[in-house]
Amino acid sequence: MAGLRLSKITIALLLIVYHVGPSKAVLFNQLPKTLIVTATTKSGDVLHAGEDKFTVTWALNTSLPAGADANYKTVKVLLCYAPISQHDRKWRKSNNDLKKDKTCQFTVVKQDYSATGKHEYTVARDIPTASYFVRAYALDASGTQVAFGQTTDANKTTNIFEVVGITGRTTGIFISAIVFSAFSGVALAFFYVVENKKKK
Repeated sequence: MAGLRLSKITIALLLIVYHVGPSKAVLFNQLPKTLIVTATTKSGDVLHAGEDKFTVTWALNTSLPAGADANYKTVKVLLCYAPISQHDRKWRKSNNDLKKDKTCQFTVVKQDYSATGKHEYTVARDIPTASYFVRAYALDASGTQVAFGQTTDANKTTNIFEVVGITGRTTGIFISAIVFSAFSGVALAFFYVVENKKKK
């Protein structure tokens, strides 16, 4: 009886999945561009990871009818690769299906939605050297993207800025290397003098 009951439950679940179907893909080219997004960065600016800051602002387009953002629950702002930094890099490749898209991999801020917002962001230490722009998504209650806005144009060629990542070669390491080299030189000279004295 228990096995029969389990089979009925399994069949019921399969029927639900069949009728509901898989979750619908969110396609970027079908999202409305309802958010106006700006950043204090200018085209060609060079920022250093772990040091420099910029401020991003977003606002609902005021030309939209009242209630256009009724289902917006969260805003998520991201740092996104510009096309020049995606070339020959599959791990950064854009995809119209947002579940597969790798354009925007770094979160600037994620917070409850409001029609206007502002956030000061310090470029994270793990941001790699590349060219970037900023994009914001409006998410519904399920966390699904329902609208967007970005600091660049549709071709992602304007308002592009650079980030110089941390290479691991810090000032302290550089100074240590110089000191070690100097010490090695002195030690070598000392042993050379000692060896010459022994020969005499």
